[in-house]
Amino acid sequence: MHEPIYREALARGLDEWALELPEPVQQRLCRYLALLFEKNKVMNLTAVTEPGEMVRRHLLDSLAPIKLGLLEGPCALADIGTGAGLPGLPLALARPQDSVLLIDSLQKRIAFLEEVLQALPAPNAAACLGRAEELFHAPALREGFDVVTARAVAELRRLAEYCLPALRVGGLFLPFKSAGVEQELEEARNAIGTLGGKLERVLVYRVPGEPAERLLPVIRKVRGTDAKYPRRQSQIKKNPL
Repeated sequence: MHEPIYREALARGLDEWALELPEPVQQRLCRYLALLFEKNKVMNLTAVTEPGEMVRRHLLDSLAPIKLGLLEGPCALADIGTGAGLPGLPLALARPQDSVLLIDSLQKRIAFLEEVLQALPAPNAAACLGRAEELFHAPALREGFDVVTARAVAELRRLAEYCLPALRVGGLFLPFKSAGVEQELEEARNAIGTLGGKLERVLVYRVPGEPAERLLPVIRKVRGTDAKYPRRQSQIKKNPL
């Protein structure tokens, strides 16, 4: 229903960003929004439903790491607390050379994502049910990713403990944040260092059509994470690093 509107808004935003995506990729991105809009009628997946805003906040914002030149070569990416698939699914669609694992703790969200992945299709992405603090103790996943993303999941010092154990040394942790998180970044410094990370820089960007600036801290994994991390969720919440 809204796909022509999505297509026009996406093309306009990509043009403003000087970001080129093949036409089939743009079609799949807009098809994803259409599927999300329909499912949202019966399941609470997003509060953003106006077509232009969906394109800006769900697609363009998710593609910021590409716009900012942070993703190099084929990579294994994990999206923690992906919810409706953000930002991981748009990144998977835009970068078919990557393998993307969409992780969420709610079965109904995973079921939706599996439907979407089949409908698009997106063979380079997979949905995974589980909690990061449990999954990343498994040898098959621990320190197995080049990039870990998360958006609207938790404050950074707790989020770092969920995410940094998933990264191999040299990998990037990219937590999407709104402007005005200087105190949050400062409070997270100990956690980031303890878990083997280093804050390299904080990139500021603006999504076309959105008035507020967005921040993308770039956190590099510089050494291995101690095997005791991540701790249980109750410990992380009660006593963050």
